[in-house]
Amino acid sequence: MSLQVTTLIENTIGEHLGLASEHGIAFYIERDGMKMLFDTGQSDSFLNNAKLLQIDLTDVRHVVLSHGHYDHSGGFSALAEVITGFDLWIGEGFFVPKYGTVNGSYEFLGNDFDESFLHQHAISFKNVSQAVTEIEPGVYIITRFPRIHPDEVVNPRFVLKTPDGFIPDDFSDEVLVALDTPKGLVVLLGCSHPGMRNMLDAVKHQLGRPIHAVLGGTHLVEAQGVCLQKSITYLEHGDIEIVGVSHCTGTKAMTHISETNSRYFHNRTGTSLFVE
Repeated sequence: MSLQVTTLIENTIGEHLGLASEHGIAFYIERDGMKMLFDTGQSDSFLNNAKLLQIDLTDVRHVVLSHGHYDHSGGFSALAEVITGFDLWIGEGFFVPKYGTVNGSYEFLGNDFDESFLHQHAISFKNVSQAVTEIEPGVYIITRFPRIHPDEVVNPRFVLKTPDGFIPDDFSDEVLVALDTPKGLVVLLGCSHPGMRNMLDAVKHQLGRPIHAVLGGTHLVEAQGVCLQKSITYLEHGDIEIVGVSHCTGTKAMTHISETNSRYFHNRTGTSLFVE
């Protein structure tokens, strides 16, 4: 079994200064010859990054979008113009318009495409409705995360626009990807709006396997006090051997984690994880 996970784009640049970076995240995954993408950043920049990294996306089999925020789905429409033949996997409620509120104003944060775009481009898409969906042997999409940690709450500034008006966004559309390896699970997070600990505990419970590595966004950028400390301790004292969190984790949390957790690295644009 061989696994490669490459971060095609993230907020920060790595050693390859020719790559673009942006507020967003996109992962390329290759597992025993099967290729897939998890998130697409906020623009088409990840496509050029893939080319510079000598990664061929033409035969990608699956695309999974973690949730309906622009910094995770914004590059999808560009992807659909250059490759075909893949299956798209999205959580239930993915297309409900997402907004953020600021002092009574509303800012659109959602997708730049809808279901009609998918139909026009003959893209096969599937709504993930079960807590666990195995899309390839040992490749899982997980959602419907039990909210067992009461301190992990969604910021009330995130809302959905419905026919009946604006309602709180509980991010029931959010999904993660878990990849089984001989060393344990490699878990990829988009933004962890339902709570990083809620999500990772759901992985352990549903799959009954230890987590070898976790990469992606944890949304600790908004965490404070007890919640932030519990999350840092969770990553430090758990059985996770590789901690590569970034994106919406935030500078404050990443600084704390880097100072206390010897298993941490700053996962950034161009970084690859290989598991044999």
